[in-house]
Amino acid sequence: MFATITVTESVRLKSVRFCASVALTHSLAVHLKSCDNIVQARHYFARPMMDGADPNLHEVRDPAPFLGVTCSLNGRYWLCAAADERATLALCQRTGLPDMIAQVLVRRGVSPDTVESYITPKLLYSFPDPFHLKDMKSAAERLAVAIMRKETVAVFGDYDVDGATAAALMKRFIDAAGGQTVLYVPHRLNEGYGPNAKALLKLQSIGASLVLMVDCGTSAFQPLALAMKAGLDIIVVDHHKAEVQLPRAVAIVNPNRADETSPYGYLAAVGVAFMVAVATHRILQKSLWYTAAGQPSPDLMRWLDLVALGTVCDMVPLIGVNRALVTQGLKVMAKRSNEGLKALTKVAGLHDRPESWHLGFLLGPRVNAGGRVGQADLGARLLSTHDPREALSIAWLLDSYNQRRQKIENDILLKALQQIDACPALQVPLIFVAGWHWHPGVIGIIAGRLKERYHRPACVFSLEGNVAKGSGRSVPGVDLGAAVLAARAAGLLESGGGHAMAAGFTVPLAHLQAFRSFLLERLVPTVCLTPELYVEGALDPAGATLSLVDLLRQLGPFGSGNPEPRFVLTNVRVIQSKIVGLGHVHCLLVGNSGARLKAIAFRSADSDLGCALLANNGTLMHIVGVLHRDLWQSRRVQFLIEDGAYA
Repeated sequence: MFATITVTESVRLKSVRFCASVALTHSLAVHLKSCDNIVQARHYFARPMMDGADPNLHEVRDPAPFLGVTCSLNGRYWLCAAADERATLALCQRTGLPDMIAQVLVRRGVSPDTVESYITPKLLYSFPDPFHLKDMKSAAERLAVAIMRKETVAVFGDYDVDGATAAALMKRFIDAAGGQTVLYVPHRLNEGYGPNAKALLKLQSIGASLVLMVDCGTSAFQPLALAMKAGLDIIVVDHHKAEVQLPRAVAIVNPNRADETSPYGYLAAVGVAFMVAVATHRILQKSLWYTAAGQPSPDLMRWLDLVALGTVCDMVPLIGVNRALVTQGLKVMAKRSNEGLKALTKVAGLHDRPESWHLGFLLGPRVNAGGRVGQADLGARLLSTHDPREALSIAWLLDSYNQRRQKIENDILLKALQQIDACPALQVPLIFVAGWHWHPGVIGIIAGRLKERYHRPACVFSLEGNVAKGSGRSVPGVDLGAAVLAARAAGLLESGGGHAMAAGFTVPLAHLQAFRSFLLERLVPTVCLTPELYVEGALDPAGATLSLVDLLRQLGPFGSGNPEPRFVLTNVRVIQSKIVGLGHVHCLLVGNSGARLKAIAFRSADSDLGCALLANNGTLMHIVGVLHRDLWQSRRVQFLIEDGAYA
């Protein structure tokens, strides 16, 4: 019998007892019982593919743990794939790159023939023909007609960064092409995720004849049917996994449609929106619209900063065209030509040239904050405004909402961790926690925090009335979105959808136990109890130089699918340590050579890793992390700690 949740139902279903009965399937329990330790148990589960791995990597797989670490302080099994020597030598000879950098490239499947396009990806060579996507022709033609006829186009977005950037991009394009737009983002608490019939009919009442839905709509069967019946045209531009049956619409452009044959399912919604803009732009050019209307032809490349922001923050793989979109988008962002992004970087204290991690950790959370705990449309409004005063006002408001979000998040995260500590079975092999009236705007972040902490999929629920609104985050190799779609098809959910790494769902409380059992049964074969951490090799603090940092930066942009190269500082001692900010551990490491290196472990103060660093007792340790320029003192190197083990 799978883990179960007992729902004690009173008049208002006042309590949910998650620890009533937790058990693994009989066959799995028997197998685990026979294992001597968790290292053996890990082999029962399929190993997820190495982050950013290519099936054609020139590497030699070594199952032996690197430095003998089978269960680190963060519960990871360390591995180091040896790069093929001949391939490494060939790459060094072709490029003149140091051996260490060439090895990293070889492990990522880069050859002498592809190294230039990898290090300097260009849209000229990688951007696909947008008309290869199903329904693109119908979508672009209808949107072009709306622009030329001056119809009011309602851009209907989601409240996360991907949705906000996609909505802002489409609004900017339509306005620049001579069209007319209104922007609409539903309120998270009052309206929920995605389109609703009331909002669509309201948009029609104020003159909209076409609704362009971005980052939502693929699963909105009833609202779209009602809107189309009322005479409102609908175009869906999305990337979430779709069922075989699609809702009624003029066009549904989604590379993750069941009948889609193009290989671009890894695009974020803003990437799909950019393709729609390109396709529509081509039709308008072919129709000589810009000349006839006396309208300057817009330069679509100037909006790649929005594409980069949405792509990085939605954590889609930075491979293929995504890599080129983000690379070029970061260059555009460095010019600070978007008034909203210019204001946001000022408020966030980002004065240097932006890198992908700035987008994910500094800018993205602020754009998200309005949709999470404030006004849902603030992010899209910020990114689409041309008024510098309005931009700065919204940016400061989002910053204040972000601070509020952090407090709410910390309070709920503490409750979730207490729930798990009280019932450890809640985390094997899927984390599943819930609480009454937890703020729906932060449960997705909580799921992400729990996933990072326990290295397995996490689902977090806010209980309201007789329903549970949930959000889930997954790990590489575990397709949560597909599992949620299957659960919805099985009648367990009121609504739900997502992609491989993230999903959202609404579950009747009466079905919550069955939903967890369904996920456990579907996900158990693909979850690794002791997840693997891949590293590039060993490094002494003396070798952590600015020149190495700059060489490694050439391998970016980094993110999902293309992680930053991780190195192990071997046999180092912690000689200073303290807690800073919101539970971060700042420390000073010293190696055998006597070289010192500043380091920080984010959100780790209450973890085993953080406790070991704070002990500061001179014990020899191996520390895993990535090299960065110091955020505040850019002429110094800082080591961002991800894991550690005693030497």
